[in-house]
Formats: sequence, structure tokens, C-alpha cells
Amino acid sequence: MYWRDKRILFKLESTYGDDAVPTGGANAIMGFDVTFKPMEGQDQERDLEQPGMSANGTIPTDIHAKLALTVDLSASGAAGTSPAWGPLLRACAVAETITAGTSVMYSPIVNGQEAGTVHISIGGTRYVMLGTRGTAEFMLDAQQTPKIKFDLTGLFTLPSDTAPPAVDLASWTEPLVVSHNNTPVFTIGGTSLVMKTAKLALGNKVEPRFLVGAERVLITDKSELFETAVEAQPLAGFNPFQMAMNMDQPAVVLTHGTEAGKIATLNLPTAQMQRPGLTQSQGIKEWPLRLVPRAATENSQWSLTLT
Repeated sequence: MYWRDKRILFKLESTYGDDAVPTGGANAIMGFDVTFKPMEGQDQERDLEQPGMSANGTIPTDIHAKLALTVDLSASGAAGTSPAWGPLLRACAVAETITAGTSVMYSPIVNGQEAGTVHISIGGTRYVMLGTRGTAEFMLDAQQTPKIKFDLTGLFTLPSDTAPPAVDLASWTEPLVVSHNNTPVFTIGGTSLVMKTAKLALGNKVEPRFLVGAERVLITDKSELFETAVEAQPLAGFNPFQMAMNMDQPAVVLTHGTEAGKIATLNLPTAQMQRPGLTQSQGIKEWPLRLVPRAATENSQWSLTLT
């Protein structure tokens, strides 16, 4: 049984916890850096008083499954058409808004959260996660392909020997390297900066909640954080130290891609500047910056728009 010979399928559920029956033809996931923990949980110690001395057995409780994987952050290639990774992001308390022929926008939500079913086939064994939700990170580093890292948690089911499905990965498009030519916009507070790394963590608090009458995986809170490393410049043009002291909330805009259907724009309208750091790379002074996306209005702390 070869670890690399795996098929991962994901489909959003109509009813929470009911198998959405994803298919290889419509719901295949092309990911990398995959880690899978099929049977997480607790072991309740028995601590029995019994004759003699020996180990006591345990009882498994709070059983769930965890899947971590990374996918390419690339648009579908057609404006107004959802990307292949869209359903995964929607399972992270994110809404998808489609404007036909124009754009697909993703933004955070509290109510109406969706969940999905994961099927993982490895070596002829199929593992199924139900009611799956999670959190994600957008990562855009210079001279690397942009990525979305997902950490997913779902309800456990017993695995079974099942023939692996044939998969169609044609909807997964090739990414563009983050670079000067491919990433035309990176600004904080309207000031263009030379960026080395950028990451937005959604910071979802994912809680398995197993009670009598209901077993669910819930997203009960979220705390986004944006981190970037930029080249330092004269303070007269951009002063992150003063911005942190003033608790300023500048807008952050990052646009990757230049062709219609392949453009992704990350927008943080009001991100509070935190205390900056100081470091160097290749002998160049850099500022590691941290900004907390704030919601000026409900659920407005960030958006990702594909055009």
C-alpha cells in the first residue's frame, strides 16, 4: 500500500453529518503536504481496583478525524467560475458570492456555516470524515507558488476496503509564482511596499462537541492574523512604529495575477498595526509586520476576490 497513491474527495453536505457521497469525477482534491489522523480522541482510564498488579484497559472517547493538506491558490481561469478549492474554503466559515461572468468573492461568516464529507482512499482502504469543518491560511511568499493550507476536523467513521475511485483533476489550474511581474499590488495604507512573505491565518476555533443527541464539529470563534515581511524604508514614507502607537487600522491590499480569470485580490479594509519587529535578509533591513484584521462592519474583516 503506497502512501502517495491516494485519492482525496470533498463535497459539501446538504444535511450536516450525512454523507454527501463525493465522486472522483466531480469532487477530487489535488493537494500536497498531506497528513491524516484517522482516529483522534481520548482514552478514558479505568483505574480499576482488582487482585494483583496489571494494566487496566481504556475506553476510547471523543473520536474524530483530522486532515491537513495544502492546495494551490489559483483562480479557475474563467471570471465568475468557482475555483476547485472553493468547497474546502466554504467549510471554514466562509461564504462564496458569485457574480456571473465577473467575479467570485470569499468572505467570513458566522451564521449559515457549511460542512462537508471527505473520502480518502489509500491503498484500497477508504476513510470517511463527516460533518467536516476547519480553518485555513493563505500564504503568498515571493518566488513561491501561492498556497492555501487547510486543517480540517470531521466525525469519525470506521474505514472499509473499497476500490479506489477514478479521479478527474482537470479543474485544478496551474498556479503563478508570486513575483514582481505576477503580483502587481501590495500596499498597506495605500503605500506600496517591497514584500517578501505574506500570510493571512483565519484563526478559526474548531471544536468537536460530542453530546447525547448530537455529535458535531463546530467553529465557535475566529481570530484572524495577517503577517508579512517587507523591506524597511525611510519613516517619512511609512512608519509602522507610529502606526502601532496610534493603533492605526490601515487597509491591506494584495493582488496576484494579471490576466482576466486568473486574478486574486486579498483585501483587509481595516487591519490594526501591531508592534513591528526588525530583522535582515541578504543583508537588507526588513520589518516583520503583524496586523489584526478588524471588522468595521459585521464580517468585513477580509475578502478574497477572484476576477
